[in-house]
Amino acid sequence: MKSYVFEAKTIADAKEKALNELRLSEENIIIKTQEEKQGLLKKTAKIKVISVNDLINYLKESLNTITSLMNINTNLEVRRRDKNIEIKIFSDQNPILIGKDGKTLEALQNILRQVLLKEVGDEYKILLDIENYKEKKITNLERVAKKLAREVKKTKVEIKLDRMNSYERRIIHNTLADNEYVYTESIGEEPNRYVVIKPKEEI
Repeated sequence: MKSYVFEAKTIADAKEKALNELRLSEENIIIKTQEEKQGLLKKTAKIKVISVNDLINYLKESLNTITSLMNINTNLEVRRRDKNIEIKIFSDQNPILIGKDGKTLEALQNILRQVLLKEVGDEYKILLDIENYKEKKITNLERVAKKLAREVKKTKVEIKLDRMNSYERRIIHNTLADNEYVYTESIGEEPNRYVVIKPKEEI
């Protein structure tokens, strides 16, 4: 991972030097480390800087290396939104990359998260998707949640859903958060935790 070191009298001066020499705006650099030293005669400051574009290229290279080892050719579409880096994978072997219940996709995202954490800490977040798998999954889970909520409202009997990961459970909770007839609870221990949709008591 390419990084640049800049020294000046103060951190602010070192930062300004970095922006000028790299010809980048402040939102396009990440200060990885910084230190100040007070000597007998003078004070010095040093910062290590990473370009956000270099970081994105490094993440793409890491992902391409992994998929190449899987003998899968991919195209990547990258979008940056504030502190989120969104990467969408396109390939002719999407089912392999997604895996059963999205397990492979989740593993790939976790690897990239660890790469990101190592390089820049938790300042940036990675969001990985394969074509529109996650979008479709969200839509499907929202539809199921609303359908079951209507059933619970009608019968006044709670419904237990199949076990889900935290991401899927959050979608169910968020979908029904403002429902005036039902509420949701997560029950059990990981990895067997599941959501229960319950009727609200009538006032």
